[in-house]
Amino acid sequence: MSTIMKMTNGDSLPSIKLEPVTREDLIAYANASGDHNPIHQDDQEALNAGLPGIIAHGMWTMGNLTKLFTPYVEEGYMEEIQIRFRGMVFLGDVVTLEAQADEVSHETVRFSVRASQQDDRSVLEGEVFMRLYGE
Repeated sequence: MSTIMKMTNGDSLPSIKLEPVTREDLIAYANASGDHNPIHQDDQEALNAGLPGIIAHGMWTMGNLTKLFTPYVEEGYMEEIQIRFRGMVFLGDVVTLEAQADEVSHETVRFSVRASQQDDRSVLEGEVFMRLYGE
């Protein structure tokens, strides 16, 4: 497996495909985060808000994005995350997480990151700046 310290511009981390989003995932996230907005748990409340159904918390998606970097915790840390939400994640969606190194130096790596639905529509895009510990 390639390490972040050996990456060059254009290299990608292995993508991660999450299991289909479940109501239980969102309830667990709501309990952990304290975000109990009913559009994330109650079908009727989501419909009343003009949504086609329950949506995942945006921060649930962003939090999952950090899983891309977990295998590299001994090499550095996520110094900064800049993201834009591009779409909604619904129950049953399969989200794929991706990161590509765009700017590599001996101290940092800037990654373009993306989370997409099963139809390849982006739901989140942005950048992660990884600070390396050095050798």
